Amino acid sequence: MASSPVGRPTRGTTGTNRLRRNDRWIAASPAFRRADDPLVIDLGYGASGVTAFELATRLQRVRPDAEVRGLELDKERVATADGQLAEVRAGRTPFPRDLRVSFARGGFEVPLPSGRRPAVIRAMNVLRQYDEADVGEAWRTMASRLSTAGLLVEGTCDEIGRVASWVDVAPTGAPLRFTLSLRLAQLERPSIVAERLPKALIHRNVPGERVHSLLLDLDREWDRAAPLSTFGATQRFLAVVSALRDQGWPVLGGRSRWRLGELTLPWSAVAPLI
Repeated sequence: MASSPVGRPTRGTTGTNRLRRNDRWIAASPAFRRADDPLVIDLGYGASGVTAFELATRLQRVRPDAEVRGLELDKERVATADGQLAEVRAGRTPFPRDLRVSFARGGFEVPLPSGRRPAVIRAMNVLRQYDEADVGEAWRTMASRLSTAGLLVEGTCDEIGRVASWVDVAPTGAPLRFTLSLRLAQLERPSIVAERLPKALIHRNVPGERVHSLLLDLDREWDRAAPLSTFGATQRFLAVVSALRDQGWPVLGGRSRWRLGELTLPWSAVAPLI
């Protein structure tokens, strides 16, 4: 355990099901599914350990041997989460008593016993208070702790988990993919994600930048697909994604992901220009 964890304290805001979209993404990732050691880190989980409990529950439906370790800079937050874990072990929560979850103090250095290296590190809503110039070094520091085929998932979401976006980062610290994930029911415009872009992109939503062009095209196609609302928001979003692909946007994945309100592109499609 690190005596001086690396990083700055977060606000600690968290809540039930706030990170469900990101949980689903990690559970489907090859980095997790094919890992020799399916250990996943919930870095900066906040004032409550609930996101780690939820993540572990969802991951263990895919791999019963999955394990989640929550890390926080603040020892009081670790103590709170340990108290919640005791309630889980006592059977006084909706979570399984034997849920493979633990908590410890740590930051970007991702301290682990016995030299273990995680399959996935999840750092949601952690870099929001940092400067954009700090992002690359934070990515590299965290990613250096990953297993050979591991994945860092870093991003932002709103308070109730309806709007989210994140970046997949390789063990080298190089960004691989950008994903936005939206609750389609009652969605007014896809560009609402602009408020929840990862720190590496949130200040790049200006004319001349790729991510700005993406959000403009998303809204334009969302408006054009309005007649499909009769058949539901999912059909409307599928039409939007198909139109973007036809325009040359290098859309990844397939309809099973798009139906969830997800759109994934290679990082090169949205990487900052200026």
